[in-house]
Amino acid sequence: MTGTHHGLTRLDQLVKTCIHGEGPSRPFAQTFGRLFPANPVKIKNITHKDVIHALDHLASDMAATENTDGPADAGMTFLGQFVDHDITLDATSALGSRIDPATIANIRTPSLDLDCVYGAGPEASPYLYGSGEAEHFLVFGRKDNPRDLARTCAGKALIGDPRNDENIVVAQVQGIFIELHNLLMSKHVENGNTANDIVACAHHGMSDDIWHAHVNPKLSGFEEVRRFIRLHYQWVVWNELLPAFVDQACLDWALKEEAFGWNAPVMPVEFSGACYRFGHATTQFEYALHQGGEPKGLFALPGFGPRPVDGNIELGMYFQLNGGPAAQKARPVGPKLGAPLLNLPFVHTGIELADIEESLTVDQARNLALRNMIRDRYTYQLASGQHVAAKLGTPTVPVPEQLAAKGFTRTPLWFYSLQEAETHGGGRLTGAGGRIVASVFANLLKRDPTTFLHIPHFKPWSGFDGQPSVFAGMIGYIEANRAHMKHTDTLQCG
Repeated sequence: MTGTHHGLTRLDQLVKTCIHGEGPSRPFAQTFGRLFPANPVKIKNITHKDVIHALDHLASDMAATENTDGPADAGMTFLGQFVDHDITLDATSALGSRIDPATIANIRTPSLDLDCVYGAGPEASPYLYGSGEAEHFLVFGRKDNPRDLARTCAGKALIGDPRNDENIVVAQVQGIFIELHNLLMSKHVENGNTANDIVACAHHGMSDDIWHAHVNPKLSGFEEVRRFIRLHYQWVVWNELLPAFVDQACLDWALKEEAFGWNAPVMPVEFSGACYRFGHATTQFEYALHQGGEPKGLFALPGFGPRPVDGNIELGMYFQLNGGPAAQKARPVGPKLGAPLLNLPFVHTGIELADIEESLTVDQARNLALRNMIRDRYTYQLASGQHVAAKLGTPTVPVPEQLAAKGFTRTPLWFYSLQEAETHGGGRLTGAGGRIVASVFANLLKRDPTTFLHIPHFKPWSGFDGQPSVFAGMIGYIEANRAHMKHTDTLQCG
């Protein structure tokens, strides 16, 4: 049997082998990178202070103080946030300093593997798991709120990525995957028809020789459940999350084309620092937690601490479920975003931009839209939206008036991708922004040989049928079968 890398289950070792160049796939670099050359700010007849003032004017005009419904369910915004936390974590770069993306370590694995749920598995991340008969179940719930995340005595969430506790909606998306794992582990232990379906799906597309060479027999049940959930998660991301926000033509194009070449960075900063930040623009001004409840502003939904029972959301208000209320909707992708994001309450100091000897005031530092564009122009020096569109052969959109009036001839890529969505995409990413987002996800799925894309004719499990979407089917399955979940009391912490 192949030796196990320290801290990895054998199935994770298989994935590690495949994606780091020892197997049939090219390596996944653990750093960010560029698709296009650096594009530093060129000052002509204006100053850097003028640039900041123009971007601040543009950002401030983006505030939406009323909800506007787009095509996606409201919960898709937070599922998108969860996915972002599954594939990227830049713990190095600072907003005020220029940095080479190739030097930025990506702390998350750049693959759709749910490491933000599972950590490195029960061997290397035992604090995420139970003990005894529950050692392959994920800890979940507190005595005061069985639907909350498990927590330490200091109230810190026991999860694979602490960012998934930053608001109560994304925390409950995390909870969906934890509860689904524990429910399917319970079904696996029962060894009935559901267990047979889980095992068949988990082994699909993987030979018995490879499985037995890389999976510790003691972890076989856990790995079967984990792969089953991973495959369905990947399918949901490509077939439900992305089509909710990205023009289908861009997704179809990305599957067929190798737009940036096989040697392009797996996690480009044009994606992480600009185009995938479209999710900010899908955030509403306010949300209701329950049917008939009074809507609350986004930052009235705080995380990073024990959640009271009345903070448990009615999931059908965020993801459409049959027989439930009409789900709230996300904003259409476009150059507006919920006003709370332009006044981040947890920012209390300004930002020094040392490279240009300028600074942002506290009010400017609290404006997420401005932060995005300052990061684009001064931290990453990204190619402009017009430059990317020209390279990809997509229709262009003009420079917004707020910038043109100050002499700008190009648009920051983040804002440009939102303009494209409004002008050409009907509220979905299209053009340059859509192609970048679609290409990155297509690349992740293509390069990892364990994804659903490499299983011919993969279809989601019939147990998730009967709902408007497979993700809603996962929620419905949990709600209908929660009573079958084993060890619920012993898995509670905090």
